Amino acid sequence: MEAAVETVMSLSGMGLGVIGFGLAAIGGGVGVGLAANGAAQAIARQPEMYGRIFTIFIMGAAMAEALALLGFVLAFIA
Repeated sequence: MEAAVETVMSLSGMGLGVIGFGLAAIGGGVGVGLAANGAAQAIARQPEMYGRIFTIFIMGAAMAEALALLGFVLAFIA
């Protein structure tokens, strides 16, 4: 009986980890999508600034993905 309780508890923790990772992935996707939208609009307005805008976009996308990765790790720690 105790083994069944331990199995259920471990599976519920795994389920929470999967839900946490899903939320982190959604957050990262929304962040990168907003960054790409802003970069595309900025390049459309000032094409001569393409290099600087693209560099800032890559930095922003990397930070958004780093936060998604942090959410992934924290979901499995919890």
